[in-house]
Amino acid sequence: MELLSGADMIARFLKDEGVEYIYGYPGGAALHIYDALFRQDDVKHILVRHEQAATHAADGYARASGKPGTVLVTSGPGATNAVTGIATAYMDSIPMVVLCGQVASHLIGEDAFQETDIIGVTRPIVKHSFSIRHPAEIPMVLKKAYYLAASGRPGPVVVDIPKDMTAPTERYEYVYPKKVKLRSYNPVNRGHSGQIKKALELMLKARRPVFYTGGGIVMGQACEPLTDLVRRLGYPITTTLMGIGAYPQSDRQSLGWLGMHGSYEANMAMHHADLIIAIGARFDDRVTNSTSKFCPTAKIVHVDIDPSSISKTVRADVPIVGPSASVINEMISLVQDREPSNPEALIEWWQKIDGWREERKGKLYEPAEAGEPLKPQQVIEEICRLTRGEAYVTTDVGQHQMFAGQYYKFDKPNRFITSGGLGTMGFGFPAAMGIKQSYPKDDVVCVTGEGSFQMMMQELSTCKQYGIGVKIVNLNNGSLGMVRQWQDLNYKSRHAHSYMESLPDFQKLIEAYGFTALRVESPEELEPALERAFADKNELVFLDIYVDPREHVYPMHVPLGSMRDMLLSKTERT
Repeated sequence: MELLSGADMIARFLKDEGVEYIYGYPGGAALHIYDALFRQDDVKHILVRHEQAATHAADGYARASGKPGTVLVTSGPGATNAVTGIATAYMDSIPMVVLCGQVASHLIGEDAFQETDIIGVTRPIVKHSFSIRHPAEIPMVLKKAYYLAASGRPGPVVVDIPKDMTAPTERYEYVYPKKVKLRSYNPVNRGHSGQIKKALELMLKARRPVFYTGGGIVMGQACEPLTDLVRRLGYPITTTLMGIGAYPQSDRQSLGWLGMHGSYEANMAMHHADLIIAIGARFDDRVTNSTSKFCPTAKIVHVDIDPSSISKTVRADVPIVGPSASVINEMISLVQDREPSNPEALIEWWQKIDGWREERKGKLYEPAEAGEPLKPQQVIEEICRLTRGEAYVTTDVGQHQMFAGQYYKFDKPNRFITSGGLGTMGFGFPAAMGIKQSYPKDDVVCVTGEGSFQMMMQELSTCKQYGIGVKIVNLNNGSLGMVRQWQDLNYKSRHAHSYMESLPDFQKLIEAYGFTALRVESPEELEPALERAFADKNELVFLDIYVDPREHVYPMHVPLGSMRDMLLSKTERT
């Protein structure tokens, strides 16, 4: 029998669970846990400079690896500083366990120093939460937390740990729980066979089908079977922003991603389809535009692990609750040598799609000539060329996020890491840190803007301490670009507080942290600067790239319209 304190149980459990990194920031209520981590070498603690960065780093790690990220913060402001990162993970269904120190149990409810009801604060933005009531329950509670975070529809789980539950003077038996049973939680492990057969019959009879896939494919590790199914049927496929890379974007059947700033051909195909096969996607408002005008001639097959997502915003004709990989594999087994029953209609459908592609070919943007301001699109394209489309790319939120999604071509899943649901500025840089530590031999690029970067730029100090060599590409347009774009479109170019009239000298700022910074102001400076930045995968380099501040992101949905209602440029619309 092994007797351990509550704090030592936590440290031992993390090792036994296979946790590699824990991101956090110490404080009084968590010091027993920190002391236990200090006395072991298996789980590496990364000291961030702000608790929000800890959650984003753990989030980035989870998105790239598919394993739950782990966070440790103290009570009160430590816990509340983590709230934005918890919400970010919740909105995008990312597995994460957040361990929160809490004041001693006898002080809870007395407004003690640094006391906050973090269970109550986070209740709407977590998958589940626990509060430790006795040290002996720590192993099983943590096992449940990791199981809940990663199973079914993934999400963040908060564990509130009063300080007296981790006291070094009290020891209890420690046994690592290999199994967990939750009577009221039984996520399905396969879809309903009758519904899958019904869906397949619709799929084979369709004349204008489109696969519409989301982040559930990536997190559900269903990319390989999806690719197999789509190629067997020969149907077009589009993804959400969160699903980018689930199907190779270089493949002819890929229409790119869809929605507010999705590709012209993807949005047009969706609008004119007669069957939408939605898998691991939730019909988000950034995809559908006005739901009353969404895909008016299409029947909907909707596959999702979460039953509450099905028919939530768009009614499904054939709902299937189940893991994406299991459902797709069953579809493949049913297809076998069967072929679509309308091959001539499918040929006509592809001709229509190819016509839409041809309409926009060469019209996406005009690259800058010598002496002209750089276009953000060509910066992303050049990064894609230089990294051969194989980098992990994180983004913050705004125009640069959309340009990265549009112009970097991803053929692999888990490579485009962005805050989709919550739209969190400040996400990209710490997320890149979490990825780089797990994939040190790969290029990890954070595409950001000067507004977003300043929200988490203190993490340069964390990168210095741990030797984290990410590349930071700042598309500097001197403004909150997406805010300014909306002001141009809807407020007669009244740029209310969207221009940043006082910015730091980023080159001096980065150098003050001990890193290299390069300034790029013209097209001819771009290629050599990028080559210098990517010469050493383990060196942090900041690229301050001045881009045309007048550039907008297109296509763009016309608000309250259908999927085919798009602005194509400042002077064109469908």
